[in-house]
Amino acid sequence: MSTAFLPALEQARLVREREVAPLELVEEYLGRIERLDPQLNAYVTVCADEARATAQQQLEGPFAGVPMPIKDLVQTAGIRTTYSCKAYAEHVPDEDSALARRIRAAGFVVLGKSNTPEFGTIPVTESELNGICRNPWNTECTPGGSSGGAAAAVAAGLAPIAQASDGGGSIRIPASCCGIYGLKPSRGRTSPAPQGDAYGLSVQGPVARTVADAAAYLDALAGPEPGDPFVAPAPERPFLEEAGRPPGRLRVALVLEPPVDVPVDPACSAAAEDAATLLTDLGHDVERVTPTWNAGALGELFAVVWQTIPALYPGLDTSQLEPLNAEFAARSDATSSADYVRAFVQLQSYGRRVAEFVAGYDVVLTPTLAQPPVPVGWVREPAEPWEQYERALAFTPFTAPVNVAGLPAASLPLAWTDDGLPIGIQLVASYGGEPVLVRLSAQVEDARPWADRRPPVS
Repeated sequence: MSTAFLPALEQARLVREREVAPLELVEEYLGRIERLDPQLNAYVTVCADEARATAQQQLEGPFAGVPMPIKDLVQTAGIRTTYSCKAYAEHVPDEDSALARRIRAAGFVVLGKSNTPEFGTIPVTESELNGICRNPWNTECTPGGSSGGAAAAVAAGLAPIAQASDGGGSIRIPASCCGIYGLKPSRGRTSPAPQGDAYGLSVQGPVARTVADAAAYLDALAGPEPGDPFVAPAPERPFLEEAGRPPGRLRVALVLEPPVDVPVDPACSAAAEDAATLLTDLGHDVERVTPTWNAGALGELFAVVWQTIPALYPGLDTSQLEPLNAEFAARSDATSSADYVRAFVQLQSYGRRVAEFVAGYDVVLTPTLAQPPVPVGWVREPAEPWEQYERALAFTPFTAPVNVAGLPAASLPLAWTDDGLPIGIQLVASYGGEPVLVRLSAQVEDARPWADRRPPVS
């Protein structure tokens, strides 16, 4: 029996009941990675020997024996961690991050490290060090980013679930591009330890094929570490329990206008409108709304903060950076501390407006992206680095404002283009509102199942 596309929770059950051994799961995924990943490049490091050894140990936790990749932006003891940057090509940390430690404690077997762009700063997974990651639905297109390798692996059956992170959309973007479910938690739901969190933008979460898997993953990985700058309110009950609870009758705002002035592909708007019809049929009150959350300078303000990401890597030789991150580093060095603080405070003020708008509804529904998966190389095509940033923003205008506001959001795979490319829709809730997102996502998943769809590369 093939177990590759079974939900992670089902795999964990089979292991608990001794119907499948963890080593069998590991061997199946290692075989699929060897056979299929040359077409995708979802993994940059495969820990075959380590995974086999771990699978034969006594494992505990809710996902005991379930294989999973960790994104190559996450510090992992004894496993090469490159951040997809040439300066870190041979970097092997001595210690796990808090996240990696919790992943192991949950019983996961680490298969390897998933592909990501350099420092995770662009919404496609392409780097000079680790190469291009491709979309299993069409290898000429991007799987999105920055968790592109994670999403491509899950979609193609190279993992049942994958760790991902989201500072400007990096869970929801690849989930949309790869036709799977992505859940971005509230600010402070997961810990950035031992690194700090200078912005409050990024949070860890899952990409998965089922809502229940994503909810259970969050149960296992959520929670603060001592000294965390942000701590989300504790949930009333486990998130997995929410997946089985009815959401009730919700007030939903349908928003089709992006927060920045860029065009939206009609297929993406149509997917959101179709989702609105589905939610209406499910008994929810859906209202088309044009919010006042638009901010003409959002892209510029976000860039002032985002461009400091290379500065988080002390002693970095900037001559080894790719053009966009080299431009970020140069602009960051040229920005005074006063100018940075002014931009950061303005960005926080914008985030408050977004949060206030979302708080007027139970859920806000938007397209996840402004375009279906773009061709490989499209974002990086312009020679001028700032044009690359502008292209990235034009592709992903609906995601970054949610990070600025610190809100939870999910991307659901509810539509496909005529030529078979996935299109996601985004659900956003108020701070701490993961329970309503999980309940509504599970209701939609039940009404319009997606987990059995398979991409050509699978």
